[in-house]
Amino acid sequence: MPDPTFVITTPIYYVNAAPHIGSAYTTMIADAIARYHRLRGQDVLMVTGTDEHGQKIQRTAEERGIPPQQHCDELSTEFVKLWQLLNIRHDRFIRTTDPRHKAIVREFFQRVWEQGDIVTGRQQGWYCVSCEEFKDEDELLEGGFCPLHPNKKVEWKDEENYFFRLSRYQEKLETLYATHPEFIQPESRRNEVLSFVKQGLRDFSISRPSVSWGIPFPTDPSQTIYVWFDALINYLSAALDPADEPTLANALRRYWPADVHLVGKDIVRFHAIYWPAMLLSAGLPLPKQVFGHGFLTKDGMKMGKSLGNTLDPFELTQQYGPDAVRYYFLTEIELGKDGDFSESRFIDVLNANLANDLGNLLNRTLNMLKKYRDYRIPSVGIPEDNPLKALAQTLTPVVAEAYERLDLSLAAQKTLSLAQASNKYLDEQAPWTLHKQGKSEQVAEILYSVLESVRWVAVLLSPVVPDLSLKILQQLGFQLTDATQLRWDPDTTWGQLPAEQEPQSPTPVFQRIVKE
Repeated sequence: MPDPTFVITTPIYYVNAAPHIGSAYTTMIADAIARYHRLRGQDVLMVTGTDEHGQKIQRTAEERGIPPQQHCDELSTEFVKLWQLLNIRHDRFIRTTDPRHKAIVREFFQRVWEQGDIVTGRQQGWYCVSCEEFKDEDELLEGGFCPLHPNKKVEWKDEENYFFRLSRYQEKLETLYATHPEFIQPESRRNEVLSFVKQGLRDFSISRPSVSWGIPFPTDPSQTIYVWFDALINYLSAALDPADEPTLANALRRYWPADVHLVGKDIVRFHAIYWPAMLLSAGLPLPKQVFGHGFLTKDGMKMGKSLGNTLDPFELTQQYGPDAVRYYFLTEIELGKDGDFSESRFIDVLNANLANDLGNLLNRTLNMLKKYRDYRIPSVGIPEDNPLKALAQTLTPVVAEAYERLDLSLAAQKTLSLAQASNKYLDEQAPWTLHKQGKSEQVAEILYSVLESVRWVAVLLSPVVPDLSLKILQQLGFQLTDATQLRWDPDTTWGQLPAEQEPQSPTPVFQRIVKE
C-alpha cells in the first residue's frame, strides 16, 4: 500500500525575468508525478512558487523604475499564467514575500540561532549577483565572468556577514548519504555531491549588509537574511494548511517531510547539503529525496538570448497545445539527463505516438464499431489468452514501477506499447474480412479488446497528457469532466469498458501536425 500522503516540490523560481522553458520543464515533471500519485488515491501536495527577495530582484526592479514588490507581483503572475496554460495543477503556490513565510523563517532562524550555529565572519571574494553566490576564482571564466551566467561579470565583495556553521555538519551529512543512498538521485548527482563534501565543508554566509529587499535579520537589523537561507525554508512554509497559524509545528503536521525535492542540477548542492544541514540544526525531519534533473538545449546548442535561440514556453504551448509540449518534454528526455529540443523531432514524435499510434487507432476502431456493431460496446467475454488483455495485465505493474522511480519516459513508452500492439493486432486479425465471413462474435471480441486497450492507455498516460486522456475516455462514452476523477484501482484493471455503452461520434483526438 502506498503512503497516505505524497509531497513533491519544484524550486521556487526567481522573478528577475519571465518564466523560461527550463522552469516549465521542472514544473511539468512535478505535475505529472503528482498526478500519478493522485491516481493512486494518495493525499498529494504539489508545491511551486516564486523566490522574490535578494539583490538580483532589487536591481532588476530598479532598472525597470518600479518598486520591488510591484515587480514581484507582475512576474509572479506570469508563472501562474504559464502553469495554467500547461495544465499544471499545483496545490500550493508559495511566494517568499508572503507574511506567513516570513513568520516561518523567523521561527526557523531562532531554532538555529539557539543551537549556536550562526556566527559572525568576514566574507571576501567574487560574487555573482545572478547566482546569489560567492565563486572561487578557479570557477570563473576568462575576464571574470560566471560560468552559469557567462554574460554577467562577478563583483568583488568584502563585508561582515553572519554565517551558518555548515562545517559542523560534515560528519552527519556523510552519514546521511551513506545510510540513505536514495537521498540524492540520480547517481551522477549523488557522486557530484559526495565529491564536493569530501573536499571539506565551509560555513556559508546567510546575511547581506547592503541589500534592503528581503527579510530583516532578527538579531541585527543592519543585515538582511541571504536569499538561500530564506528561500529553502519555503518548503516548510508551503506545507502549512491555509487556515493554520504560521508556526513550524503546524507546518510539520500534515505535509512534512517532503517525498521529493525536484530541482535542476545546478542547485542540487544547496538542496542536498545546505538544506539538510539547516534542518538538522533546527531539529526537524529531513526530506526523503533530492532529485536533480538535467539541462535543456535547442537543436544541440545551449539556449540563450545572445545566441538568439531561446524557446518561449508560452508561444510553444499556444501553437501546439499543452499535451503536445508535456508529452515531448516528459517522455523524450530521460529524467536526470540533459535533453534537446528540435522542432522537427518534436513534430515527428507527436505525429508518430499521439496522432498515429493512439489517435488513429481509436478513430479507425470506432468507425468499425459504427459499421459492424451498431455503435455499441460489444458484450463479450474476453479469454485470458487474448494477447492484448495479457499484455495489459503484464504492463500494469511495470508502468507503476516506472512512475514510482520518476521514470516518465519508460512509463509512457511501456504504456504506448499496448497501443502499438493493438494496431498490429487489428491488422493481423482483419475484422473487416471476418465481418464479411459472418464471424460476428470474433469481430466483437477484436473490437472490444482494442477499445479496452485504448481506454487502459488513456488512464495510464493521464499523468502525462491529461487533456488527451480525457478526450479519449469521453469519446469512448465515459461521463468524465476531468482526468483527476480516475483512480488506479479499478481503472487500470482490464474490462472496465462497459458493454452496450455508446461512444461519441468518432473524431480525431489529436490532429496530425503538418510541417511547414
